[in-house]
Amino acid sequence: MIVEYIRYTIPEPEADAFVASYTRAQASLQKSTHCLGWELSRCTEDATRFILRIQWDSAEGHMQGFRKSPEFAPFLAEIRPYIARIEEMRHYALTAVAGVKG
Repeated sequence: MIVEYIRYTIPEPEADAFVASYTRAQASLQKSTHCLGWELSRCTEDATRFILRIQWDSAEGHMQGFRKSPEFAPFLAEIRPYIARIEEMRHYALTAVAGVKG
């Protein structure tokens, strides 16, 4: 598994539309056999900052599988207006440091 993080700065007047676009775009992630999970978070200290976290089966599954699949076109159509607002888009490997308290 690999985790993709995408950091955005979205002006507050565009924030609701941004979240609505990702609400629709998540249908493509749901259909992808390569996507294992996702979440969009908004910073509580600076409401213009968002981070999208997507878990992929592999970097290749994301870059070759998802991006060449029929699910990618509708996903891209939804998020295209916000691509210029991406500050970082990278894949990260998990380390052994993790935990969940329950």
